[in-house]
Amino acid sequence: MYIGIKVPQKRSQRLFNRCRADNKSSSRELYRQAEHRYRKEVRKASKEIWRTFCSSVNDLPSSARLHRALSRDPKTRLGSCVAPTRDRKQSKGETLVHLLATHFPNSAAVTAAPRVDGRVAARIITYRRVEWVIDSFVPYKCPGMDGIFPLLPQEGRRILIPYLVRNFRTCLATGYVPALWRQTKVVFIHKHGRSSYCVPSDFRPISLTSLLFKTIERLVDKFLREEMLVVQPLHPNQHAYQAGKSVETALHQFVVQIDKALHQQFTFGVFLDREGAFDKIS
Repeated sequence: MYIGIKVPQKRSQRLFNRCRADNKSSSRELYRQAEHRYRKEVRKASKEIWRTFCSSVNDLPSSARLHRALSRDPKTRLGSCVAPTRDRKQSKGETLVHLLATHFPNSAAVTAAPRVDGRVAARIITYRRVEWVIDSFVPYKCPGMDGIFPLLPQEGRRILIPYLVRNFRTCLATGYVPALWRQTKVVFIHKHGRSSYCVPSDFRPISLTSLLFKTIERLVDKFLREEMLVVQPLHPNQHAYQAGKSVETALHQFVVQIDKALHQQFTFGVFLDREGAFDKIS
């Protein structure tokens, strides 16, 4: 509790006990005044803590979380979503089923993954890499269905990492993904700036997967970036899956090409957009 309100709280509690013991009007009046001062200090402390918190936000992730918390519309609720048949889903269950069918079409349970040679699995999964991946997580990042926070393996690394190395290597060598790792908690959040939220495209799914599954995923990603892509790098015009490149760099490259082409007589461009490409790709 905020240290500035401990004294008014204790005084209010003492006066409350005295008022309950003697049941006098003077004691009740003193308790009422003390309770009023205590609530005033609580409001003052809350404002000071909020100002201190807002002034301490100096990075993009914290700013984004603060923006989402302040811009969240408490009136927007699930339970009213229009299906392709123009039928309106009224219950939350029907809406969730419709959202899952739209954002995860033709989804099926995958019980096995491609197998990796044992020697390659040993190259991918090493003690140092597992330790690096575990430290890369935010300690209190939202867990998946397994309920494991990253803080647990971070604090117990000396005991857990040797077991994790053996388990991860076995998973890659056998191509088997444990059933608990395949369970995902999906949260649908509202896209900012929409006038209404009545179609599935107005929502964005956030998948909270198992911490262990994300760990092995980052291990494979690190191996690909440090070894495979060094031998055979990606094309320079590809802006996805490359450090330092994003949509902004792709647009900048496109605008530069247009500026160079303006000195010619014609400029021809072809645009292709696939709706829900990452949702529908095999």
